Amino acid sequence: MSYKDKIFHHTPIADKTVLVTGGAGFVGTHIVEYLLAHNVKHVRVIDNFANGKRENVELFKHYPNFEFIEGDIRDADACMQWCKGVDMVCHQAALGSVPRSIKTPLATNSVNVDGYLNILVAAKDNGVKRIVYASSSSVYGDHPALPKIEENIGKQLSPYAVSKYTNELYQGVFADIYGMEIIGLRYFNIFGPRQDPFGPYAAVIPLFTLSMLKGEAPFINGDGKQTRDFTFVENAVQANIRALTTPNTEALGKVYNIAVGENFTVLEMFDVIAKSIGTDMTPQFRDTRAGDVRDSLADISKARTLFGYNPEVRFKEGVEKTVAYFKSIAIPAEQK
Repeated sequence: MSYKDKIFHHTPIADKTVLVTGGAGFVGTHIVEYLLAHNVKHVRVIDNFANGKRENVELFKHYPNFEFIEGDIRDADACMQWCKGVDMVCHQAALGSVPRSIKTPLATNSVNVDGYLNILVAAKDNGVKRIVYASSSSVYGDHPALPKIEENIGKQLSPYAVSKYTNELYQGVFADIYGMEIIGLRYFNIFGPRQDPFGPYAAVIPLFTLSMLKGEAPFINGDGKQTRDFTFVENAVQANIRALTTPNTEALGKVYNIAVGENFTVLEMFDVIAKSIGTDMTPQFRDTRAGDVRDSLADISKARTLFGYNPEVRFKEGVEKTVAYFKSIAIPAEQK
């Protein structure tokens, strides 16, 4: 993908130093790509490769304004050093996946809560002007209303959801007590190129895409009629850049839905991927996963109004771009 012809920033960024945590990961690499394509002064990326890929770092090593540091956000002293001289922090580092959090709640809390708090403290102590971080639609939990509106949440259904809601609570405290400019983005099922299709916690769209490209029918958890507001990664990049650069002070200190405002069933998603690949296979079915939300649909009017978020890539176009990417890459032999 190329972000050179996309202009998402509200204010100039060529004089900014931006720290991107988790910048070797899926969403993080796309944000880094945008920043470098638009000649930001300096991009410092932190990643410990728990989720990120070393090959993603290689994509950017030829840029003189790119710096990579292998490190862990659970190291408070290191976070303090990384935030020195930084204008903005784009915090993407986290242990994702509801099932993983159910299996390893301590690790999820350590990274997503302790690590996040380390970044907040380091940013505060170093005078960082603005922080934008990734939250999650999982915070809505069992609240039944659709579409999801930021102010109406239910009981969280997994340790991952609790960790992201805790991030939001800390955001409010640090904004109120220390006057920090912090914006949270509740991602709704982000997908696209560079998303990892391997491992037990792979997201559904890359997992299904790779399975079908290999001629294997993927498993659907439950009846397949659960709905998701699938959101192409370029839309998430737009949201991060607009939030980092918005001059609207009314946008600060809030949390926003980042989605498209359209939902599809998992069965519909399967059909769109199959059509894009050109296969007529049918899926397999198995039991519903613990902690999964049944239906999801976002109201994105708050982000649209306060910092100009406008998702440009719809679901079917995003799937076509994603399938084309997976067709173009070399799959490791051991994964075929």
